[in-house]
Amino acid sequence: MVKDGIYYGLGFGLAAVATGLVFSWLCAIPLIGLGAFCMYFFRDPHREIPEGDVAVSPADGVIVHIRDTPDGGHRVSIFLNVFDVHVNRSPVAGRITEAEYNHGRFMMAHKEDASEENERNALTIQPDDPNLSPIKVAQIAGLVARRIVCYKKVGDQLGKGERLGLIKFGSRTDIHLGPEWQLQIRKGQRVAGGSSVVAVLGEAR
Repeated sequence: MVKDGIYYGLGFGLAAVATGLVFSWLCAIPLIGLGAFCMYFFRDPHREIPEGDVAVSPADGVIVHIRDTPDGGHRVSIFLNVFDVHVNRSPVAGRITEAEYNHGRFMMAHKEDASEENERNALTIQPDDPNLSPIKVAQIAGLVARRIVCYKKVGDQLGKGERLGLIKFGSRTDIHLGPEWQLQIRKGQRVAGGSSVVAVLGEAR
C-alpha cells in the first residue's frame, strides 16, 4: 500500500472512533467505509516486469486514445477510474532529463483535449540506449483527481517498471513514444502498469 492510504485510513478510522463515542456507532459506519475505500484505492500490488526491448504501461486503466505525433511517433492515453491502481511507473529504464508541471483545467480526463488543457506533470526519460528517442510520461489530473504526486526529479535513474508517483482519485496518464517503437496495444484495451507491454522496438532502431 502507498503510505497515503495509511494516512487516509488512519484519519477516517480515528474520526469513526470519535463519532462512535460521541454520537453512535451507526453514525460511524460511513467513515469506516470511506477509510476502507481509501486503503483499497492506495493499494500498490507487486508486478512482474517484462524483460527485453519493450516499453511497459505507465499506469493501470483503459486505452482511450492512440494518436500519431508529428515526429512519426505515438501518444497513448490511459484513463484510470477510481477503482484502478493509481501508482504510475516508468515505461523503460533510463534517466529523467526534464520535468515540467503545468497548471491547467480539470475537465474529464477521458477527453482528448485533457492532454493539453488539464493540469499535468510531464517527465521526459532518456532510455539507457542513447540511440533511442526520449520518452515522455505525463500524469494528468481529471475532474475529481486534483492531486498529482511525483516521487522523482531531474537526474534520477529509473529502472523499467519503477514507481514514479501517483494521481489521487481518478485520472489519466499519457505516454509519448518515438518512431522506433511499434505499438502492441489497441484502443479500448485494459492494461496494467509495469507489466503490460505497450510497445516493442522495431527495425528502425
